[in-house]
Amino acid sequence: MASKYDYDLFVIGAGSGGVRAARLAAMTGARVGVAEEYRVGGTCVIRGCVPKKFMVYASEFSHQVKTARGFGWTVQEPTFDWPTFLQAKDIEIARLSGIYVTNLQKAGADLLHGRAVLKDTHTVEILGDHARMVTAEKILIATGGRPTYPADLPGIEHAISSDEAFHLDHLPESILIVGGGYIAVEFAGIYAGLGSKVTLLYRGANVLRGFDDDIRAHLEREMERRGITVVLGCQHDSLEKTDAGIVSTLNNGMKFTSEQVMFATGREPYVKGLGLETAGVELNERGAIKVDKFSKTSVDNIWAVGDVTDRINLTPVAIREGAAFAETEFRNNPTTFDHDMVATAVFSQPPIGTVGMGEAEARKAYGPIDVYRAVFRPMKVTFYGGEERSLMKLLVRQDTQQVVGVHVVGPDSPEMIQMAAIAVKMGVTKQQWDSTCAVHPTAAEELVTMREKYVPAELG
Repeated sequence: MASKYDYDLFVIGAGSGGVRAARLAAMTGARVGVAEEYRVGGTCVIRGCVPKKFMVYASEFSHQVKTARGFGWTVQEPTFDWPTFLQAKDIEIARLSGIYVTNLQKAGADLLHGRAVLKDTHTVEILGDHARMVTAEKILIATGGRPTYPADLPGIEHAISSDEAFHLDHLPESILIVGGGYIAVEFAGIYAGLGSKVTLLYRGANVLRGFDDDIRAHLEREMERRGITVVLGCQHDSLEKTDAGIVSTLNNGMKFTSEQVMFATGREPYVKGLGLETAGVELNERGAIKVDKFSKTSVDNIWAVGDVTDRINLTPVAIREGAAFAETEFRNNPTTFDHDMVATAVFSQPPIGTVGMGEAEARKAYGPIDVYRAVFRPMKVTFYGGEERSLMKLLVRQDTQQVVGVHVVGPDSPEMIQMAAIAVKMGVTKQQWDSTCAVHPTAAEELVTMREKYVPAELG
């Protein structure tokens, strides 16, 4: 019998989570439509993880040149051409976006370019050059997040966000980056590596709130070692554009003048103007779409996945949530995604890989915790007399000896943590962990050779 709707599923947002859900649903034979108001690929591909990683790669070469000299290479003083990099980056992003489009089309989904607005629980209006109304039996919202600004800050119009940071017409000689999360510390490393004078300003006691405190302290030290000025415990009173640059006046009386100011103070779910109120979709206290474990909203035929739900705001999580939705609703196989023990990486310089709990969190959850910790200069650094140090830390429950946290700061830590996460997710014990033979010579071998429990000096 013919359906009374235009589509079996209509997806609002063609980012990682929405595209995965749409493709998997369409591959079952369902009639699927997808609306995207900007470019297919979403935050990750267009203005997030992927272009940012290209920028990290580019910025690391300045440090690698110094390393090469320490190993006997004669290297002329390098120069970096920002326009050349930007053009190559944009070409690659366009290619990747095109792959997303092709994959949607191959799966049989319709792609509609324009902003989608809910008119009721089954009707979506597509705004733009090809405006139209469509109906759908099921609707999935996957609109992601957008940068937040302190809108009432005098002079905020002179600042940029991470979205604009990918498209500056030239590399700034100096930049003040506001924030202490992933995006702020990553861009601080990027611009410092490319040759800008970088100041990182954060209102908190240290960067990366929510991470293990040893990680936070270690990264802050290493960032300063690389020439980044870190200013903590204060925030802006105002911004003023002058002939000398943008003057940042802080609430402690300090002033900084820089060519560019970038706010990386967080992202918020992109729900504005979606028509959620009209359809009866409820938001939670954080302004995100409220969902259950199956990603269903307060409306029976509407679901939401990814950053718009503000659960764990990571691309792979959005993909897994989208896949679980499709499996549940279009393959009759009820599936949820387990948000526990999700590994993550911060592509700061040095980078961070972490899975599980931080020390304070683990103590609150389990009481007595055994801590294993090592801080050392990697073999490569030691050879040429560098001062950079790596940190590795294991957290183990005393009662069960289960490893509940693994934290690594240093070269290749994002690669290490992906493998470590498998064991941690399976509930590995310290004894099982220690039974793994080391791979030598590597930095990663330190993870399986730590035997002495760490006791802070003030407690020893």
